[in-house]
Amino acid sequence: MKSQFDAILEQYPTFNEKEVQLNIAELLKQKSAGNQTAAVYKTILSLIDLTSLNTNDTEEGIQAFTTKVNDFEEAYPELENVAAICVYPSMVKTVREVLTVGVDIAAVTGGFPHSQTFMEVKIAETSLAVLDGASEIDIVFPVGKLLEEKYDDIVDEIREIKSACREARLKVILESGLLSMKQLRIASILAMTAGADFIKTSTGKLQPAATLEAAWCMCKMIAEYNRINDRKVGFKAAGGIRTTEEAVNYYCVVESLLGKEWLNKELFRFGASSLANNVLSDITGEKVKFF
Repeated sequence: MKSQFDAILEQYPTFNEKEVQLNIAELLKQKSAGNQTAAVYKTILSLIDLTSLNTNDTEEGIQAFTTKVNDFEEAYPELENVAAICVYPSMVKTVREVLTVGVDIAAVTGGFPHSQTFMEVKIAETSLAVLDGASEIDIVFPVGKLLEEKYDDIVDEIREIKSACREARLKVILESGLLSMKQLRIASILAMTAGADFIKTSTGKLQPAATLEAAWCMCKMIAEYNRINDRKVGFKAAGGIRTTEEAVNYYCVVESLLGKEWLNKELFRFGASSLANNVLSDITGEKVKFF
């Protein structure tokens, strides 16, 4: 049975993995060296969703984690703080009670990291996280439904969760490492059509996680979506991005496909834990373990 979204999908270009790899090689050749600068490193630091999503997270640990973000502006007054703190929904209230600086609070909801739970649970978890103070919600795309080509169900699900977000931004994690390039293209289009404010590579809980190939595909679809619908959707790279050099490569992809207007925290994020210290070390020229 044809989906009502088949006609929408046909508006977007297709490409194969070899084409993507060639495009990445060319854009890195053109932009990588020029983006190895302190100014770009500072921008990358300001795009990070500082993340703690561990089984052994405690309230005390998250309080200390948040205090570090509070203290950053006094320790490094010349630098812009990270974009957000990303935690499990049960820890949102803890972050809100401790946080004193203007960064967002992001919560992973919707049955993270697999999305394999009841729709009622996904809605309730999202609503409760927003009620506790989350200004951003990260959910996992229903990959199982994509494999069954249940496109209508996917869009309906994401739209319902988007409604539960109220004013909070919705980031949809596509878990790109599980998908072929063709599937990733479709997932990107469906998530944006359903109202996602960002599309995100991966949870970081499965391997492979983020790749430049996935980033290129997703950014290409964002560009086409904006061309067709005149709505800017953000891109978030997450999962295994640890070094400044790796982050710069993703920066180059976003700059090449989406342009400089995407190079800000409203439209571009990194989900990371160790990346912040590594970027800070490269900015200051000395080994730093601040966060």
